[in-house]
Amino acid sequence: MKVLMINKFIYPKGGDAICSLETRRLLVEHNHNVVLWGMHHSNNPKLPFDDYFVKYIDFDNIKGIKNRMKAVVSILYSFEAKAKITYVLKSFKPDIVHLNNFAHQISPSILHAIKNERIPMVMTMHDYKLVCPAYSMFSNSGCCEECRGRRYYRCIINRCAKNSYSKSTINCLEMYLHHDIMGIYNLIDIFIAPSFFLKNEVEEMGFNLPVTYLPNFIDSKNYQPQYEFTKGIFCYFGRLSPEKGIFTMLKAFAAKSAKLRIIGDGPLGEEINSMIKKEGLNNVEMLGYKSGDELQKSIKESMAVIIPSECYENNPRSALEAFALGKPVIGARIGGIPELVIDGETGLTFKSGDEQDLSKKINCLMSNSDMVMKMGKIARKTVEQKYNSENHYRNLLAIYNNAINNSEINIE
Repeated sequence: MKVLMINKFIYPKGGDAICSLETRRLLVEHNHNVVLWGMHHSNNPKLPFDDYFVKYIDFDNIKGIKNRMKAVVSILYSFEAKAKITYVLKSFKPDIVHLNNFAHQISPSILHAIKNERIPMVMTMHDYKLVCPAYSMFSNSGCCEECRGRRYYRCIINRCAKNSYSKSTINCLEMYLHHDIMGIYNLIDIFIAPSFFLKNEVEEMGFNLPVTYLPNFIDSKNYQPQYEFTKGIFCYFGRLSPEKGIFTMLKAFAAKSAKLRIIGDGPLGEEINSMIKKEGLNNVEMLGYKSGDELQKSIKESMAVIIPSECYENNPRSALEAFALGKPVIGARIGGIPELVIDGETGLTFKSGDEQDLSKKINCLMSNSDMVMKMGKIARKTVEQKYNSENHYRNLLAIYNNAINNSEINIE
């Protein structure tokens, strides 16, 4: 099968890009012909058709009124993207297009081009962009569903997009144009939701679209589990941003003998460092960004990984990576996290935003090393049996064939 895999980032920048690249690798291993298409970037590998990638846009560093206006038009409907993907479609002639994250830098203009070539398309939803102007269903006051019933103007009132009226206005216009005026997302044959929570949110927010559940996968053979640990060490790895619940986690480690290692970078880095110094949190260590073996080593040494999110997480890959390394997860009861973290089996859950509840769960593991090892083994077995690559491949192929043949899906 010939598959055109689309994501605006073609290097491992975030969860959506990593999932796209891993899916491509999985399909290639099964002898499918997969071409990646997205946005130019210096970190991209050399790829077929990269001369026909859209130009790189950094929306935070656009200078001049004229360039900003051009960027707004491109967000709403990129004629550049439509023209370039048309060339790729005519040249490659894919059997199916697999869409991932294409908002803003690419825009949904490509959906018209794909439909014009009569090629079926599926889309994996890595976030809440389909129903939320600001992607995350998270505003300055926390989790937000004020756009329910297509009241996208609430995004402007609440300044949901990076606390900016102008950016929130553009995102609001984008939603009204694409959904209510153009109905452009109706061109997609099947939407893939990696969590039941996301699937239900799309339906409850009033979108009558064909959505099927298919969780993310992880290739456990690339992860050597380590059930032993250094007692008292816990780990967080991921983006350092407001919705991730970092400050709740820091409060939970106040006056504790347990140690916390924070791995990652993001806009809250300096603020987190300031809080650590101000509160005298000598048991908290900031390790910066790590990846590959270096990241795995830090995770393996820990008792558990903490996912303290205060937003509607979808199907966090960080949980699957922890499981694959034989580590239980202490996860917030929010979004799709409880679908992965089964209380008492693959980890423990706590009330999102409640540092006291999180503190109790940390104490629970600190006083029960046998439980930690037992849950770590169950977590590893879970990814081997449920979230493995072969299950994902079989079910993804069923979705592809359904889109091509318009037959029923039977996800195992």
